[in-house]
Amino acid sequence: MLKNWWQEVVVYQIYPRSFKDSNGDGVGDLRGIIEELDYLEKLGIGAIWLSPVYQSPNDDNGYDISDYEAIMTEFGTMEDMDELLAQANQRNIKIVMDLVVNHTSDEHKWFIEAKKGKDNSYRDYYVWADPSIDGRLPNNLPSTFSGPAWEFDEDSGQYYLHLFSKKQPDLNWENPEVRQAVYDMMNFWIDKGIGGFRMDVIDLVGKIPMEGITGNGPELHKYLQEMNQATFGKYDLLTVGETWGATPEIAKLYSNPERHELSMVFQFEHIGLDQQEGKEKWDLKPIDIAELKVALSKWQTELGNEGWNSLFWNNHDVPRIVSRWGNDGKYRIESAKLLAILLHMMKGTPYIYQGEEIGMTNTAISDISEANDIETINMYKERVEKGYSKEEIIASINVKGRDNARRPMAWNGSQNGGFTSGTPWLSLNENYKEINVDQALADPNSVFYTYQKLVQLRKDKPIMVWGDFELVGTADQIFSYYRFYEGEKWLIVTNFSNQEQVFSSDDDMLEVIIENMPTDFSSLKEVTLKPWQAFVVRTN
Repeated sequence: MLKNWWQEVVVYQIYPRSFKDSNGDGVGDLRGIIEELDYLEKLGIGAIWLSPVYQSPNDDNGYDISDYEAIMTEFGTMEDMDELLAQANQRNIKIVMDLVVNHTSDEHKWFIEAKKGKDNSYRDYYVWADPSIDGRLPNNLPSTFSGPAWEFDEDSGQYYLHLFSKKQPDLNWENPEVRQAVYDMMNFWIDKGIGGFRMDVIDLVGKIPMEGITGNGPELHKYLQEMNQATFGKYDLLTVGETWGATPEIAKLYSNPERHELSMVFQFEHIGLDQQEGKEKWDLKPIDIAELKVALSKWQTELGNEGWNSLFWNNHDVPRIVSRWGNDGKYRIESAKLLAILLHMMKGTPYIYQGEEIGMTNTAISDISEANDIETINMYKERVEKGYSKEEIIASINVKGRDNARRPMAWNGSQNGGFTSGTPWLSLNENYKEINVDQALADPNSVFYTYQKLVQLRKDKPIMVWGDFELVGTADQIFSYYRFYEGEKWLIVTNFSNQEQVFSSDDDMLEVIIENMPTDFSSLKEVTLKPWQAFVVRTN
């Protein structure tokens, strides 16, 4: 099997606005990232996924791009970007750019031109439709950010499509000029020496909106193969697609090397396990470890060697994992380490979201005035109108709201956690005096050093990268599996509960690879697992 660098490294996601502010304006920036590259080198990561830093009016925190070849003023300059690339490369860290090409900002020059009239040469860069026969919306497609996905343009008497904010008009990928413009922009960044692209909602670019088709449209894979050939296919770059609706079979279409599309996809099956069937992400249900085992194991076994998997717990859209599947109170450190061990021991490329490596937690709010995220605010208004209670809505926000992941990174226990000398754009979690980078680095038993060891093990032990996976049948609250590779066998055991659990195995324990607390047993015949205990052992 062909081996690529991106199969053997760990990727670290930076949400620039919240990572480190170098100039005191309260917003993280590129120079702040440069200042902390030594920290990331110490962690051991091989690539940074950089959330958007392009010029943007910031309606959706940078995912609404007004110029793909300029840097948002708040973040710095193109010279800063060039320095970040150079400094990262010196440390053998590649920069993976966030590619947002399902839509642009309504302030992008293409859309400004498109709105000038139906005869404008840029009109067909976007998706337009006439009102329905009775003068209403073209159809009932909803926006992810609440309300309809169509916005009326008074001047032309037509609607334009926006699957997200009305300030994020969707590009028309059926237009070959749009595709070529996107490929030219991608090559601009490839020529700068980036390490690849994370592709935002890439499964939507094949949409046929008038037929109600948004994800996985019939031309999607043709477009991706064309993109591969026109841009990154000539280089050894990491390309990962955000594909909310992917199954293992669909993921093979994206990531089978013989198809010449992407390196891998982000799939979200495990992320939706706390959501009621057929409802929105805000409609919560109790989490079930048995369902987590099924979801993660499926992706470990069904991709086989026909595709490649990504491994992640959280990102800028997905709240802090230790607050969702772990215990962010009494067992915060133990459960954060357990979650790290469970995921990083699996097959695929692991992604760490900033602050995950120090065990940062969700941040509860008590009133909607404390929220910043457009999706959260729109949902709140919509649900209030539908008669939901304020308490009910706030409870959902505190579990699933995107602000949870976007709170600024805490570097030390000083004011604003050392994130900024000014007023932070979004307030930090009040626990930053206890949960911060300085504290983590000073404590040899911190969550950080578990992540550091996992990153190093992946570099040193081929079994972590290439080994086969087999789930072990256990009690509900225990998640255990094997990895096998070239005669070597590892057993991973985790206790997902606040109670002791009993685990037994006929394997002989040869060596402890990693653990989240001292392992006080010499045999696997019958082990009493402490709450949130996790260990990996080499067996015969």
